[in-house]
Formats: sequence, structure tokens, C-alpha cells
Amino acid sequence: MKFVTFQHRGNSAVGVLVDDGSRLVDLTAAGLATDMRDLIENYDQRTAQIEKLVQERASALQLSEVELRAPIPTPRRNIFCVGKNYHEHAAEFGRSGFDAGSIGGTEVPEYPIIFSKPPSSVIGPGATIEWANDPYQSVDYEAELAVIIGRSGRVTENDDPMDFVFGYTIINDVTSRELQKRHKQWLLGKGIDTFAPMGPAIVTREAMGDISSKGIRCHVNDEQRQNARIGDLIFDVPTLIRAIGRSISLVAGDIIATGTPVGVGIGFNPPKYLNPGDRVRVEIDGIGTIENPVG
Repeated sequence: MKFVTFQHRGNSAVGVLVDDGSRLVDLTAAGLATDMRDLIENYDQRTAQIEKLVQERASALQLSEVELRAPIPTPRRNIFCVGKNYHEHAAEFGRSGFDAGSIGGTEVPEYPIIFSKPPSSVIGPGATIEWANDPYQSVDYEAELAVIIGRSGRVTENDDPMDFVFGYTIINDVTSRELQKRHKQWLLGKGIDTFAPMGPAIVTREAMGDISSKGIRCHVNDEQRQNARIGDLIFDVPTLIRAIGRSISLVAGDIIATGTPVGVGIGFNPPKYLNPGDRVRVEIDGIGTIENPVG
């Protein structure tokens, strides 16, 4: 199933997409979810009711009648993010001169590089990436698969990390490259307000199937900049969940952004940074598309 958070007649609600995504069933109006976090935490107990509601299609809304928001508009904790997690991107980042924490520049990390973005960075489909929030006008894009955690607790050696996955969505890990370089630690360059477009939906793990076979792409205006497979990740989804969750207790609703493929703006000579008036579109097979203007 594909779940969305949406705004309708001044109210925020959670819905499930039906009819190839042209309509949605309002789960909040049916008393099955106050918000996405509530849905994730209680999904197993409510699955049968949700499936029944979907079959009935009662009071389904046209998608054109609502405004989609980020699936989790205000995460309860920082988003866990992963740096340099595709081989070719690790190389282009090293060559760019912006990898202040690198030794030699082009090496593949031995272990996952983990940083975070605060909840205040999150925006939804169609919302504006605020270009002026980067004082150095070095705004870059990064198309990424995001994993949504559905089970709370630590990940022990006996656990299957995939048992912690509720589903997947898209994140654009927008970055101020100059801030990222100057401060070495990446929080300031990555955590800027509006620099984490997320959406359009969360697709459950079962509905998504084999994640490694899915394609991920990014277009700036009409130019394709990134095109890869999720299976090209250096550290795959189970490895990332175990690396984070062995020491940090995961919480249902946590978000892990898994890294971006080759083709970011700093990979070009000269760099192709975003500018006001640009539109950034990120697509992942099976999830959909999120597009955001730069303003």
C-alpha cells in the first residue's frame, strides 16, 4: 500500500492511495490514523480494517482535491543520513575538492558515514527549496531512497534488520556545498530549513518488493542529472539499519536516507548548482515522483 499525508479543507490527514494513485481513502476520517506516526506504530493491528476500507472505496477523494504534504511532516527525531554510499558518487565527491573530511579524496568508506538533518529541514511535494537560506549560493541536490522504520528497539545480532522496515519514500538531500566544506561536520550544510523535500508517499515494504532492482533518477528542469539502481549502494539497507540500530535505539517513524548516486551538481566542471526558478524532480520506481521549485 501507498500512504500519504495530505491537507484537505484546512485539516491534515492520512490516506491510502487507490485507483493507480488518482484517488485516496481518508484513514483519519475513518478513525484509523491520527497522523502517519500513529499509522506506523499501529499498522499491524489495523491492517485488516485498512484493507476493508480500501476495498469499499468509501468516501474516496480525488488526488487533485487535496494538497500532499511530506509523509512525515515533522519527524520526532533527526533524519539519519548516509554519505558517499555509491561508488561513483564517492569518486566524484572526492574529485570535487569539497570533501573536507576525506583522506586522498576518492576512497570508498570502510564503514557507513552517518550524519543527520533536523526535522525543520523537511518540506513536502511542491514546496519551495529556499535558495537564499544558503549564504554562499552553493545549493546542490541529492536524490535518495529513504527507509521508514516501523519497529522500535535496538538491532541485535539475532535480528533481521529488514524486520524493522515499515516502508520507503524519497528524500532530496539538498545541500549547501560551501557550508558542508567549511564546517567539515555536515550538519550545517545539510540541515538548512527546507533542504529535505520528502514524499510523495510511503510505500510499504511488502508492496515495494525487491528494493535493489528499483531505479532512482533526478532531473533539474528537463535535464537528467542522476540515474542509478538502488542495488548499486555500497552499504545496503540491512547493513545501514544494523550499523545505526546496534547502538542507537530505533523508534517507529525514524527515517534513514541511504545516500545519493553520481551526478550531483559538484560533479560537473564548473559545478551545476541550483538557482531560483529551477525545478528539481526525483523519481524512484515503485514510489513515485517528488518535484520542488527553487525560490
